[in-house]
Amino acid sequence: MTGVPVAIAYDFDGTLAPGNMQEHVFLPKLGLDARAFWERSNALATEQQGDRILAYMHRMLVEAAHADVPVRREDWAAHGAGITLFPGVETWFDRVNAAGAARGLAVEHYIISSGLRELIEGTAIRRHFRAVFASGFLYNASGAAIAPAIAVNYTTKTQYLFRINKDAMDLADDMAVNAYVPEHQRRVPFRNMVFVGDGDTDIPCFRTVKEMGGHSVAVFPAEDPARAARTRKLIAEGRVHCAVPADYREGGELERRILAILDLLAAREAVTAPLPENIA
Repeated sequence: MTGVPVAIAYDFDGTLAPGNMQEHVFLPKLGLDARAFWERSNALATEQQGDRILAYMHRMLVEAAHADVPVRREDWAAHGAGITLFPGVETWFDRVNAAGAARGLAVEHYIISSGLRELIEGTAIRRHFRAVFASGFLYNASGAAIAPAIAVNYTTKTQYLFRINKDAMDLADDMAVNAYVPEHQRRVPFRNMVFVGDGDTDIPCFRTVKEMGGHSVAVFPAEDPARAARTRKLIAEGRVHCAVPADYREGGELERRILAILDLLAAREAVTAPLPENIA
């Protein structure tokens, strides 16, 4: 890594793409009404006193089997390829990376989402992420999804911030993320983290990053006053630094805020950098 490490972690649904990722291709392919699907899924979780993420993943497999729709990794990826992103997202990462490099920063991007890693794998932007932390399935010997393998909900999301912090990327290793690592040996300090999300399910990550010295940014769909009001409430509650439209195009307000954060990080590094050895 060349430059000071900086990590920007994003939620996915409502943050990088409108709505829920399942509603873009998967549910229409099955001929399912999105509202009815979520109502059944949430009702199952309530009746069984279960996790809502596990419940929706179970319902996806049940509905796919009923419709005789295959659920191999490549099938999920095909659904993911049809996900519509917010304006400017596809060029966002290269622009931010270049801006970081110009400031002596090495920017890395991560996903922390309750959505499906399999669908994210199929998107045009997957290559920009060092890691995708999201819910995912177990597969049988024939390559078909058979059950949930991991569920990422609003409270467990914070675990992945610490994985980024300590460079504990192996999800099957629950020792590394909990191991003691001195602050100066951690790969990405929390003060060099930015978390971008869109709502209530992101509050634990918003608060963790903000309280640990990083920056939290809430986004909302442009021309959606209700969502704008909800995210701006997060500012009043001290959960985020700012709330702006989910418009990632060059010159937009979101880009301006992120570049200002990069300026702050670069300035702090310049102030705290040790003197060269040849200067007394």
